[in-house]
Amino acid sequence: MSERNFRDSGHTVALKNLDKLFFPAGGQTKGDLVDYYARVAATALPHYRERAVTMHRFPDGIGGEGFYQQDAPAYYPDWIARARLAKRDGHVDHVLLDDAASLVYIVNQGCITVHTALARYDKPDHPDRMIFDLDPSDDSFEKVRSGARLIKTVLDELALPSFLQTTGSRGLHVVVPLDREEPFDSVRAFARDVAAVVAARDPAGLTVQQRKNKRGDAVFIDTLRNAYGQTAVAPYAVRAIDGAPVATPIRWDELGAATLHPRRYTIGNLFKRLGQTDDPWASMADSASSLAAARRAMARRR
Repeated sequence: MSERNFRDSGHTVALKNLDKLFFPAGGQTKGDLVDYYARVAATALPHYRERAVTMHRFPDGIGGEGFYQQDAPAYYPDWIARARLAKRDGHVDHVLLDDAASLVYIVNQGCITVHTALARYDKPDHPDRMIFDLDPSDDSFEKVRSGARLIKTVLDELALPSFLQTTGSRGLHVVVPLDREEPFDSVRAFARDVAAVVAARDPAGLTVQQRKNKRGDAVFIDTLRNAYGQTAVAPYAVRAIDGAPVATPIRWDELGAATLHPRRYTIGNLFKRLGQTDDPWASMADSASSLAAARRAMARRR
């Protein structure tokens, strides 16, 4: 069926072109993508609400042209919430995903990947998440896995709880929930200091060098996303990659599994996982931490 309606929260989304092939190698259609997001909404939306969204859109699937879109188009229905955030030369009216209808609507518009801000829109310069993005220079996931473990070790030494996510692409994200007391500039500076400590413990395998041609085979610990206006791939978001892999929160004790890799979970097997494992990020907000004590602990290292 190429057309049907989706109803939620008193809203109706007219779904169209559901038979269109979105992931050619695996045969997944736009309808498969819509069905995935509709089904995962209950788990994903707590991580999306109150966060400005950037949409990675592929109206013709990943075989066609893709683009990032921040501004909510004027034709979007009024019931889709917006957050107006300042930028250098004006403002951006970002989409807010408050309900399953809003999520399904943007997917029906060709959004494959949801990216969300690290701060909630009411305090857009005060993040509630600090992120370390492990970006490999080659295809060695073992180095990424080792880097994640080392980041956790240092964060544990600083008494900072941390959470883990596959990116659905090539790496892993390590995330620290924050109490929103500090602005992005100080959070980013702290993340950079932590990354430097981590990289110094494994200089052959890890680097904080931003220039790709100077990284060699090391995994880059990217802290640049910790900034106003930056985003990260959202939990349970699908990536625009053949196979339709999903960015998936995982437990730390899963990191050593032989079957684990960044594209381990897809729209085809994610619900089997959720049927067996609760969302590891469900209670993340309960672990929100201040950086004050951790910063003092870092200072004592110098």
